Amino acid sequence: MLREKLSNYNIILASGSPRRQNFFKQLDVPFSIQLKEVEEIYPEHLQAAEITDYLADLKSKAFTDLKENDLLITSDTIVWFEGKAIGKPKDKEDAFQMLRSMSGKEHQVYTSVSIKSKEFQKIFHDETVVEFEVITDEEINYYLDTYQPYDKAGSYGIQDWIGLIAVKKMKGSYFNVMGLPVHKLYKELIKIAI
Repeated sequence: MLREKLSNYNIILASGSPRRQNFFKQLDVPFSIQLKEVEEIYPEHLQAAEITDYLADLKSKAFTDLKENDLLITSDTIVWFEGKAIGKPKDKEDAFQMLRSMSGKEHQVYTSVSIKSKEFQKIFHDETVVEFEVITDEEINYYLDTYQPYDKAGSYGIQDWIGLIAVKKMKGSYFNVMGLPVHKLYKELIKIAI
């Protein structure tokens, strides 16, 4: 459906995430991948979704040569826990500490998306609340050794083994936790197509 509706656009996904790329394939959206190196630094006063909105916009600013029919899509995801942003872990010890601190508690996952053309930009975000069961040190070590989730915000992928054994409750979009609020993206793309 989107394939026909967006046939006049050249959709550029600026994300190296295999999960985000797969969502675009599943939506049947024709797209190309273009990556530009961006230093993901944001002002310290920003909170929660303000951070991901800022970073999604920052990533879009690296593309200064958009053509008439280009639609650039950039995105960013963070885990927000106890008033702090938790990004990707530096190493195994960092990942272990992240998961141990979130064990038995609730956290939020925010993902922001920027859709940008030569004429306009739309930035939107989604929030999902996730509650973890208590996770043992043994389970955390098994997960880190087996799945090595070092490219993921909060050191976990909800679609991995840890999602099966540790997610007690969730309020909001599952796909948002995976890195893209697909339902919101679909609605925005439909609006653009019309």
